[in-house]
Amino acid sequence: MHTFEARIPPPLVMLIAAAFAWLVVGGGPVLRVADPRTATAAMLAFGIGLTLNVLPKLAFRKVGTTVNPLHPDRVAVLVTSGIHAHTRNPMYLGHLLMLFAWALWLRDPAALAGMVIYWLWVTRFQILPEERALASRFGQAYLSYRSTVRRWI
Repeated sequence: MHTFEARIPPPLVMLIAAAFAWLVVGGGPVLRVADPRTATAAMLAFGIGLTLNVLPKLAFRKVGTTVNPLHPDRVAVLVTSGIHAHTRNPMYLGHLLMLFAWALWLRDPAALAGMVIYWLWVTRFQILPEERALASRFGQAYLSYRSTVRRWI
């Protein structure tokens, strides 16, 4: 296993990516008044992202499996229903939507760099190790699920 694989919690990576986006746009004040349409779109994207982050956690807890991304080897149940029938990584997709909301709020396309950093990091150092752990733990059931449900959307 690579040194960084499944070692940094994705929410922390999201916060680092958000800070990077803020720095890229000049680190100016965040609490400025945005265009009402942009602010509404940002709040909507953030709300959807938060929902995509919370619902899977509730589903994981309901079936008694871990929600800890630092220990993908401890997964007890393969969750494939609900939102997981449409995306294999709804929590990470939720993080991306929250970063998109942040970029909208910052009103600068350069802030989208935070999304790119998050996407690249999480794919390489979180999702790929999780996929290996799930394939090892659930075998053909996971491989079948992976062949029918996309990684992101």
